[in-house]
Amino acid sequence: MGTKSMAVPRQMWYEEGELQLEFPESWEVVPCLMDGHDAPYLTSEQIRAAFSKPIGCRKLRELARGKNEVAIIFDDISRPTRVAELAPYVLEELEAAGIRETAVRFICATGTHGAHSYQDFRKKLGEKILDRFPVYNHNVYENCTYVGETSQGTKLAVNSEVMSCDLKIAIGSVIPHPQTGFGGGGKIILPGIASIDSIEAFHLLEIRAREAGQAHVMGPGNYLENPMVKDFNEAARMVGLDLKIDTAVNGNGQPCAIFVGEPQAEYYEAVGFAVAHYATKAISGADVVVLNSYSKGNEAFVGLPIGLLMLMEKGGDLVLIADCPAGQVVHYLLGSFGKRARGRLFNAIDFQLPFLKRFVVLSPQFEKSFTDWLAIPDAVWVKTWPEVMEVLARDFPDGAKAAVVPDGTIQYLA
Repeated sequence: MGTKSMAVPRQMWYEEGELQLEFPESWEVVPCLMDGHDAPYLTSEQIRAAFSKPIGCRKLRELARGKNEVAIIFDDISRPTRVAELAPYVLEELEAAGIRETAVRFICATGTHGAHSYQDFRKKLGEKILDRFPVYNHNVYENCTYVGETSQGTKLAVNSEVMSCDLKIAIGSVIPHPQTGFGGGGKIILPGIASIDSIEAFHLLEIRAREAGQAHVMGPGNYLENPMVKDFNEAARMVGLDLKIDTAVNGNGQPCAIFVGEPQAEYYEAVGFAVAHYATKAISGADVVVLNSYSKGNEAFVGLPIGLLMLMEKGGDLVLIADCPAGQVVHYLLGSFGKRARGRLFNAIDFQLPFLKRFVVLSPQFEKSFTDWLAIPDAVWVKTWPEVMEVLARDFPDGAKAAVVPDGTIQYLA
């Protein structure tokens, strides 16, 4: 019997290759691509142009003149930002402003994620940066300075090292997010470098909105009335974030657009681009949805909503590909640390849904603790794609329609 195949990207920050998904010839295989899937790789000319004409503020070299200490904040390895490709342009601007190298430090905005190792920093920043500058983890539990209260009542305390600097720059990405609509902008401050108490208060805004019947203002693509967006915009102003750099990525996790400027102004321009760029049309009538996780491979669960939404009309099987060699991210606020030890806001994702007939997890890295989060008792766990097809083929001997989402962690249904 013949086969047909489709490739999906795999293991960002590691092997960065492709996984070939082989299907029986009798199956209809439909790629479910976001609008900007094939957008071309960002060029150096585009990056320089963005720095030469920042959005809503002066050039970085002008902002930097006369400053004494510089913090460059960057997002962690759970995000696709190729910081190593962007940081040299920041350093070039600082050098033009006369900033001495010893005044610069890099700080990783881990939020409530686990601390990073040298190898993690090397993947994000490149060896040249590590050879020249000190790089620090954010400590969510200590060394945070209180800066005030947002209009929604979040008592904001942030990284004290950042607050000791008189020039604050941040590098990140604008991508869909299951709570804030889109990441980017001031989100690198709250939750990125905030204290555990501030981050808890920030996440409670979502819970309160949903309890108040405002679920429609939350979730992927919803940012205009989102209370969490309002909070992180205010946080960026309160902290005095001088400049934010955000990139968008294509279907291969490559930077394809860049936005540089005053944090709130550049965020809304970036999101204006992102709304269409990451938008994905649903495939109707699918028997199976194959949901790959790539750009945020160590937070594979965030891709589940797009797959579930595509199954709601007809019902069917969902396959989640969670292939991150380092495993799933440590999350001190939302994660599980034992049968009874949980993060403050741990909440198992209960997908006991009538239209979800079967849930298959393809993960070469079996993490039994991950099942605490994915509370689906009858989920089938396998380590290879042929094992997935063994499971599915039993129920579809005469063929099936399969929708394949190349990167559910950054795609959303528009």
